Amino acid sequence: MPSETITRRRLVAAGSALLTTAISGCSQLRPASDTDARQLVLSLSPLDGPLRERYVVDLTETRPPWDEAAFNTTLDGEEYTTQHHTPFVARGDDTPTYARRNGTYYHLDSLVVGEETVTRPVLRLFEVGRPDELETVPDHVTHSSLPEVDQQAVQVAYFAARARGNTGGVPRGLVQRDGYVYRTDDTEVASDLLEEAGPSHVEYRDAVYEVEVTRETFHEAVYRADVEPVAESASEVETVLRASLLDARVTQENLSQAEREILRQATSESYGESHPYSAAFASLLKKLGHWTYLDGNVEKDAGVETDSGRRFLLYDERYFTYGLRFASE
Repeated sequence: MPSETITRRRLVAAGSALLTTAISGCSQLRPASDTDARQLVLSLSPLDGPLRERYVVDLTETRPPWDEAAFNTTLDGEEYTTQHHTPFVARGDDTPTYARRNGTYYHLDSLVVGEETVTRPVLRLFEVGRPDELETVPDHVTHSSLPEVDQQAVQVAYFAARARGNTGGVPRGLVQRDGYVYRTDDTEVASDLLEEAGPSHVEYRDAVYEVEVTRETFHEAVYRADVEPVAESASEVETVLRASLLDARVTQENLSQAEREILRQATSESYGESHPYSAAFASLLKKLGHWTYLDGNVEKDAGVETDSGRRFLLYDERYFTYGLRFASE
């Protein structure tokens, strides 16, 4: 029977061999030609003014109108809830929204506190054809003759009808369930299309469409407005915004001439390099906090998003948005 020591040595040797093979295999995941055939592109866009000018809103000027009602009600110590839609323009730390009242800055957010199951009417349109090309034109109403709520519904349902069977997309957040959903009781009451004897066809953009209305079940989240004081001055709220938004901070004195030139080019147009990167580009990536890009194989790193959208940079007390993307040379 082999000794315990020999068995352990064999296991260690086998494990080392497997580790070497795995590391070797990882290095072969991307052929050199693939790495050399593309560039990592850095693009910068300057922002005017402080962050608070972008993220501190005047709720008397925002739309939808329930923003101000949610703010005032919550400040008065009462609960304000909405169904399906959130009570403020934006939620969470990715796109923070703040408001100022009597010198105090408040962070506006919302929490999901429940769910309601409801039945809503859904409008769908199906193209019949152009009136001058049809042998028999069905009785129909024109888009302009409908109430405002129906005009909006027809426009959205038209987007869905136009995209149906085509490769084109539809506006996100507008088209739902291949049509338009009437979300409130007020819109249902104001609608002509939803009436039992409502129009069967509508003309829109020089074409006649058949009107289909179905009542369908929806499970809608219930949101409660959340308002928290975070700052008592403009400088304090600017500090809060920097802490929540900034991805990187650099100054000219901490950059080499070559690194400053890269940022200049990235601002005027864009700047890109193929891997292996120059010493200046690699150093700048480190200072921006993007170490994972240095090996040229960032997609294979677990938990790393290569297309995380807009990032924020503070460069010599001026704000920039920037992005990193791969592009073919």
